[in-house]
Amino acid sequence: MTTIAFQGENGAYSQEAIFETFGAETSTLACQNFVDIFQAMETGRADLGMLPIENSTAGAINQSYDLLLDYDFKITREIVFRVRHALMAADSVTMDDVKRVHSHPQALAQCEHYIADHHWEPVVAYDTAGAAKLLAASCEKDAAAIASETAARLYDLHVLERGVEDLKNNFTRFFVIGQNESPRDAYGKSKTSIVLATRHKPGALYDCLGEFASRGINLTKLESRPDRRLPWHYVFYLDFDGHHEDAACRDALIGLLNKSSFLKILGSYPAA
Repeated sequence: MTTIAFQGENGAYSQEAIFETFGAETSTLACQNFVDIFQAMETGRADLGMLPIENSTAGAINQSYDLLLDYDFKITREIVFRVRHALMAADSVTMDDVKRVHSHPQALAQCEHYIADHHWEPVVAYDTAGAAKLLAASCEKDAAAIASETAARLYDLHVLERGVEDLKNNFTRFFVIGQNESPRDAYGKSKTSIVLATRHKPGALYDCLGEFASRGINLTKLESRPDRRLPWHYVFYLDFDGHHEDAACRDALIGLLNKSSFLKILGSYPAA
């Protein structure tokens, strides 16, 4: 049976995304942080990893981008998961009792206005489901947690309110990562992700992006991150429509090899 690693405690949104995509009987491995996902795959404790890459309201998850560069796993699939936050607390705790709300920074950011409107103190936790687990253990009578309803059921907390995210179009985009990318003929529409570094000269990024524009290839994502080897230098993560083996995409990548100082294909995969 395939085992899929994810970051967080049981009941985390990443685990919910796994069950929604692969089925409720899928074997999962909870990891404390994103690095542990990659290490679990390196040591054979997991076959695949579920890696959140960005949220539609809170933006990019920078560490995920850095790890895709550091490790040599391939993106095998893209998943877009609808996030529904729930406010939960110990038995007998009411909305009027709550003074603090525990959750992961991303979840707190996604519920920022809701929390502020109630004049509650946001308290950072390492994970949404972890916040629920710790709250259940402490039985605080003046605190709540924001997590999934699955976490509320797992840790015997009662839901005070559902759908507490500020924006209802709240989606998290995940990459499923593995040793090998998906077979090209196993799906229809493809996307490809790459990371590159430009030469340090005027117009370098413009020249690189022109390789796609001149061939009519649509870029769907462009994200810059600091190059941790060279201060004040940057690498660029790009997503584009198409498979890297398609003729136009292949030619664009060959052009990039001539115009960039570094290029790595992170994978071609079924578009969500």
